[in-house]
Amino acid sequence: MVTLTEKASLKVKEVMNEQTESYSGVRIAVVGGGCSGFQYAMNLETEEREGDHVVQVDGFKVYVDADSLAYLNGTEIDFVETVQGAGFTFKNPNAKSTCGCGESFHA
Repeated sequence: MVTLTEKASLKVKEVMNEQTESYSGVRIAVVGGGCSGFQYAMNLETEEREGDHVVQVDGFKVYVDADSLAYLNGTEIDFVETVQGAGFTFKNPNAKSTCGCGESFHA
């Protein structure tokens, strides 16, 4: 499945707490696109969908659909802050190559 570092988990909770709508967790998915073929998608989620793999993480749920799980299994998500900006990063053992910016990959 997918794991989140402590920093990533804290950032997800922070973002969820800033929302006016109530969310139960975050959906992690792989979508077509990007310069390497696939892109990561990460969005707040209100409920489980049929076929989802769900993991409870530090007070919220992580939802991954079955198709995306094949590409994401074993992936670690971190949140990093640098002089150039801040954001979530994906350490994906299934990626055969990634683009220069790290936002897309080829499996």
